[in-house]
Formats: sequence, structure tokens, C-alpha cells
Amino acid sequence: MNKSSYPNLRLKAIKLRRRGLSYGEIRKSIPVAKSTLSLWLKTVSLTTKQRRRLYTKSVFSLNLGPQSQKERRIREINEIVKKAGKEINFPLSLETYRLLGSALYWAEGSKTGKFMITNSDPELILFMVNWFKRIFNVYPSRLKAKLNIYPQQNDLKLKKFWSQLTGIPLENFNKSFIKPLNKGYKKNNLYYGTIGICVSKGTDLRHRVYGWIKAVLKDTLQKSELTLNEWRSLKDVSRPVNLSRK
Repeated sequence: MNKSSYPNLRLKAIKLRRRGLSYGEIRKSIPVAKSTLSLWLKTVSLTTKQRRRLYTKSVFSLNLGPQSQKERRIREINEIVKKAGKEINFPLSLETYRLLGSALYWAEGSKTGKFMITNSDPELILFMVNWFKRIFNVYPSRLKAKLNIYPQQNDLKLKKFWSQLTGIPLENFNKSFIKPLNKGYKKNNLYYGTIGICVSKGTDLRHRVYGWIKAVLKDTLQKSELTLNEWRSLKDVSRPVNLSRK
């Protein structure tokens, strides 16, 4: 902005201020720095009514501010998610689908024993049920399930929820584990509980999954094994004793 126009802008700003407008309102029509307005308007007095209006407006803005910022952030996140979704090419190839399920199993699945994954997220569980079917030809009717829930939750209703979602028959659900309400357990509510889904006689399939994972990690496997061997002494720590149970 040309500074030669400042005298006229200053006069306009003074007129607006005398009408009781806030700095923010004035800057909508006079785009100068707030510090400049402060210098121009420091001698302009406001009436009691005008000061009361600006105070009320300021309090309202303070109360609205965090909510406005929260809503704006939600819109920003939604836009990020929307744009990211467009970066994925559909339909997913079988190889991509295989590796996505393998990565989820690597993070959330049983590392030894049963071919089983446990989680509380319905979308993740449904994806894995479909993954078992598509990759291993294991249908929901062949899956076993077990819930971890809290005493205040309805065991039968939760089993019906997960059965409807996954297609696993109710008779395939084992007895649920009811978490006791004591200091050793969190008391927060997972609305749907936590479910473990297990492929019967799936040990060899679990080994196949870890074979795929190791194939993907071949570029980093050597370094990780060398580092683990070098720091093997970290495992030489005795297990903590739970004094609360003595």
C-alpha cells in the first residue's frame, strides 16, 4: 500500500473508531497493521455504551475462539483425509491387499501359538475377516472368536454385534473374559469390547504371513539382527514383582 494514502486512511479510521468500531472491524475496510491503527487512534475516546459493546464482543470472541479453531481444524483434517484417499489407486491389487493385511497382523496379531488377531476397532476386525477369506479361503464360519469386556457390559448383545458385523456364527464365540474392576486394570469403557478372532489350525498360515513380512523387510533385517545381537544383554533383566498381589 502506498504510504501517501495514509493521511486519508487515518481520517477514515478515526471516523470509524468514533462510531465505536473495534480495530478488527476497522481493518476490514482499512488494511493496515494493528500497530498503525493503535498509533492513529490512541487519542480517540469512546462512549460508555461503545466500550460496553466492544467488551461484550471481546468476551464473546474469547468464548467462541477455541470452538472456532476446533471446527476449522476438523475441516482441515477432513480435507487432508479426502485428498489422501485420492492418492490410492483402486481396485487394490492382490499383492497390495496381501501385504496390508500382513502389516496389520504384524502389528496386532499373535506372534506365537494361534493364528489370531485381537483389536477393538470394528473396521480393522472386519477388514481382517475379509482378508482371511480372500487370502486363505478361510470363511467366517471357520473362525473362532472371544471377547474381552467389562462387568457393566452386556455379553450377549456384544456377541450379537460382532457376529452381525463379521459373519462369525454366535456358536463360534467362546466364553468371554470379564475384566475384573481392580487397580490392575483400566476402567475406561471400550464400547464394543475387544475381540480376538482365530483361525482354527492356522499355525502354518501364521508362519506364511511372517514369511511375507520377512521378505518385505529383507533390506533392514540384517541390521536389525546385528543390533539385537549386540544388545542382547538388555534381556537379562528379571521380571518385575507385583507386590499388590502378595
